[in-house]
Amino acid sequence: MPRTTLLRQLLQQRHLTTHEAFAAQYERAAARLAELDRDPRLASLQVSPRQFDRWYGGELLTLPRPDACRVLEHMLGRPVSELFSTAYDGDSAHDRDEGPSTRRQVTSAPPPREDDENPLDIVAQTRQLTGSNTDDATLAFLDSSLEGIASRYEQDGPYALRPQARQVRQLAHTLLNGRQPPRTRRDLFRVAARASGLLGYMAVNTGDFALSEAYCTEARDLSREIGDLDTDLWACGTLSFSLYYAGRYDEADACAAAAVERAPRHAQCIRLLANGRARALGKTGDRRAVEQTIGQALRLSDLHEVPVGLTSCISFEPYGRARTLANAVTSHVALVNTTQVLRNAEHIDDLVEHSTSSWSRSLVRLDVATALLQQCTPDIDQAMALGREALQLCGETPISSVYQRSRDLHEQAGPWRDHPAVRDYGDEFRTWSSQPAALAMASSAS
Repeated sequence: MPRTTLLRQLLQQRHLTTHEAFAAQYERAAARLAELDRDPRLASLQVSPRQFDRWYGGELLTLPRPDACRVLEHMLGRPVSELFSTAYDGDSAHDRDEGPSTRRQVTSAPPPREDDENPLDIVAQTRQLTGSNTDDATLAFLDSSLEGIASRYEQDGPYALRPQARQVRQLAHTLLNGRQPPRTRRDLFRVAARASGLLGYMAVNTGDFALSEAYCTEARDLSREIGDLDTDLWACGTLSFSLYYAGRYDEADACAAAAVERAPRHAQCIRLLANGRARALGKTGDRRAVEQTIGQALRLSDLHEVPVGLTSCISFEPYGRARTLANAVTSHVALVNTTQVLRNAEHIDDLVEHSTSSWSRSLVRLDVATALLQQCTPDIDQAMALGREALQLCGETPISSVYQRSRDLHEQAGPWRDHPAVRDYGDEFRTWSSQPAALAMASSAS
């Protein structure tokens, strides 16, 4: 005889005792739940006649699959642990029809289990704790999306890739509003943190420093929740990067220094030292501290055997040696240490010129151009030629660092404004900076 469960009683009350009637209602509930939970997989759920017969007859050893449980709970408004439990009704016809011998058997039966010992309840609770709205394929897709954004960043730029990064972040946040086991939830936190970090970096390149600070803070806080030191230190480095381009040099140095203190030998500290501390210290004029910090970054590079070449500017990987030296060039420009600028730039020239990073080639040219104007005998023609090349390399994908340095070069060339090469550079700079993106950076800088 079929076991009388709460599900069976509810289906009888709602006249859903045939497979056809139940399946139609079940599929409508699945479609509604898919829309409410933003989980399109649910919309395709169906129930077979055999499944219906087992559910209706209470013939279950374990509960249905997690997605089916979610639809049943949405459809009937009760937890599955209750739906598949036996429904007791002392006034049922079955109880009244039982003979004395049956009642004596019930009386002599072992005492019932406590409510919390119901096997189906235990199974249901375990399913709820281990159930997840995220599978390995979804996590792999999110990870590969972030890797794709980072690998294409220097070719496509922030404006083209920002929408995709926002979508990854939004999907990670949506999934985190659901239920996952600890391992999966940790992976989602990491994806959300890195998506925010990429958006923070992009915001620096578009000149929106307040937005960058918000994204970087989110990336740092999310990564700390799961103890992801690698992403945490990278987010701190990007926050320092943002503070630097916002002109807040003391804060940029303090932010990077605090992160280095937490894990002095970590590979991410190469970036924190070279990009965060050294450049900010150069702006404050602390020559000795700049030398010490660059030396520390290079020794750490030897310890971790980082790539020799120019790594991607937005990569989560440790800084390569060429990028560390490129940051040293920028630090020495601020200190008007012309000899060191030209020596370091020559050392990495071949690596920079053979890289795919047009922004890096542009920025090194602007640093060298500035150094050529700082010499005792300025080389105006060569400096302005490098300035024009830098603008042409950046083309239609301006970023705030190129805008700031090309603007500074234009201002530094002011004493020679009547020189033909300076006039030519000025004309090219005004044309290049009239792009909408560059105009937005100019407005932010002012």
